[in-house]
Amino acid sequence: MIESVISIRNAREGDAAGIAAAHDAAWRDAYRGLIPGRELERLIARRGPRWWHSAIVRGSRLLVLDFDETIGGYVSYGRNRVPSLRYGGEIFELYVAPEFQGAGFGRRLFETARQDLADYGYSSFLVWALADNERAVAFYQHLGGRNVRQANERFGSEIRARHAFAFE
Repeated sequence: MIESVISIRNAREGDAAGIAAAHDAAWRDAYRGLIPGRELERLIARRGPRWWHSAIVRGSRLLVLDFDETIGGYVSYGRNRVPSLRYGGEIFELYVAPEFQGAGFGRRLFETARQDLADYGYSSFLVWALADNERAVAFYQHLGGRNVRQANERFGSEIRARHAFAFE
């Protein structure tokens, strides 16, 4: 009998390369065709193992999906970065590598981050998603997110709309 252990846990220093690999795969899958190619490559390159190691060492709230010591996804979160919006917390990023999608792991990462935010006093929070990222928009709507704000984000010479989904 072969056993596999799947867990969601706090990121550790040794996870940096695995998080970078999950980030790379998930971003290519989510944003190819939505973010201009050169800009997408630049954004992915910025988030290599060194960047993730620094985030872990700084104590960023960062959980990983650990599938038998392979990082299959991650979620980062903390205090809301847009003070004009009345929500205390924010999920900054939630990504699952393509080979781990469709099995409920995104929901598990989301719910674990939601509980941790609540434990820190952030019972309401936001998540931003590009409007054209139909999978992300559907995911957050399915989880009960309510679109409360639209903003624009520039990628090189192109502008894309993004939505803030609120959870209370």
